[in-house]
Amino acid sequence: MVTQIFSEINLFLTIIPFAMLSSILANFYERDLRKLIDEVNAFQNEDDLWKTLGSVKNSAGNLALHLVGGLNHFIGTLLGHTGYIRNRDLEFSAKGFSKKELTAQIEALIPIVRETLTDLTPQEMNAEFPVKFDGAANTHTYVLVQLLAHLNYHLGQVNYLRRIQE
Repeated sequence: MVTQIFSEINLFLTIIPFAMLSSILANFYERDLRKLIDEVNAFQNEDDLWKTLGSVKNSAGNLALHLVGGLNHFIGTLLGHTGYIRNRDLEFSAKGFSKKELTAQIEALIPIVRETLTDLTPQEMNAEFPVKFDGAANTHTYVLVQLLAHLNYHLGQVNYLRRIQE
């Protein structure tokens, strides 16, 4: 009896953090995607969204498209089954979208990410991600944390590009 109680408590303690984690991650993604919208909107000159400087090879606009494409693919398609088809090359070659067009794409991504993440069960958070990521089989949790770090890496680059250009 005591062993069964401890087993149930351990199961409870294992499941609860994963349940909270998906909700916490959904909040972080929304927060940081909204920061990306703010950064895009902060460009005074829309042409600067598509400029690169010195050794920086990707424009802020292309970084925003890359984030939209990557998150739509990894979270929307692979986890949320949205049917989004990614064109990674276009993320880095497309030019000239307006701030309004870019922010609309980011805005449309937010509910996809939020709904997909909050629908994940604790078991799914600990399950293997549908494709290899970082060259190996990893859990949903690993991939979602890595993608959030990647979002913030590029968010910082967008902020930097805006500040050095304007």
